[in-house]
Amino acid sequence: MTENELSYKIIGSAIEVHKNLGVGLLENTYESALAYELKKLGFNVKQQVYLPLQYKEISIENAYKIDLLVEDKVIIEVKSVLEMHSVFNAQLLTYLKLTNIKLGLLINFNTTLIKNGIHRIVNKL
Repeated sequence: MTENELSYKIIGSAIEVHKNLGVGLLENTYESALAYELKKLGFNVKQQVYLPLQYKEISIENAYKIDLLVEDKVIIEVKSVLEMHSVFNAQLLTYLKLTNIKLGLLINFNTTLIKNGIHRIVNKL
């Protein structure tokens, strides 16, 4: 399955979660519910994946933490915030570059229409 086909399924699952839970909950609630929906579809989903960083002579093993990694092809960064900031895009792009993964989805569940809270970030796709 391509990254684009996978993102279509992920977005459908995010819509399902948003429809059932609504707005105003904590990020980890949405993350767990989204992971459940994706696993139910048969996808390999990893939660809270630590990403190391090499800094000069040292390796920082838990420098970053990816919210969800789906099929080792798409990184999902889950948010539940009133306002999206450009630093969130930069954060996800950093994860994509460090892992060589081509597609990331930044999903803010704290919005009336979930489609307004979904942002695709690409890395050489």
